[in-house]
Amino acid sequence: MAKYTGPDCRLCRREGCKLFLKGDKCFSEKCVFQKRPTPPGIHGAQRKKPTPYSVQLREKQKAKRIYNLTEKQFHKYYTMAEKMRGATGENMLVLLERRLDNVVYRMGIGVSRAQARQIVNHGHITVNGKRVNIPSYLVKAGDVIAVKENKQSLPFFAELKNAKVTNSLKWLEFNPATLSGSIISLPAREDIDMSIAEHMIVELYSK
Repeated sequence: MAKYTGPDCRLCRREGCKLFLKGDKCFSEKCVFQKRPTPPGIHGAQRKKPTPYSVQLREKQKAKRIYNLTEKQFHKYYTMAEKMRGATGENMLVLLERRLDNVVYRMGIGVSRAQARQIVNHGHITVNGKRVNIPSYLVKAGDVIAVKENKQSLPFFAELKNAKVTNSLKWLEFNPATLSGSIISLPAREDIDMSIAEHMIVELYSK
């Protein structure tokens, strides 16, 4: 399936919850989901009794859209998680959290995962001193993530240096003054603050 290029707010309405795809707009009065929480389409306001399959599908679609992935990309992480020790659903979410674009977003360098992916794609981020422009790069405990030194003077990054530290995640830290942070440890399920029922995704893919 091709990458979705339509309005991001439409995805929030379809999943029935905020996916926080538009950064600060999602926290403001301009949030479309607050004005129109019903699913998009002419029959969106009609109530239908969900089937077990539709509930599982919606949970998978929600997770996929939060991390801004295609179906092929998302299923790849499920396959990887299946081969790991432990609960498949939790392993999958941990793998998704370890993506470099997600880490850049979690550190506050990007206001959304889409923006963080663009920052990585443009070669503005280094991992352990080496430039990495692959958003799917999986970080490890001890890795140091930073904005390239010759990019820190750009207006976008210069503003970040005066920002307050808002990150409260236990598994990573970020210093706005140096525009760098580190992975303290790999994230655990309790560190992932999104309401995703990963067991439903596992049930869907296990059929």
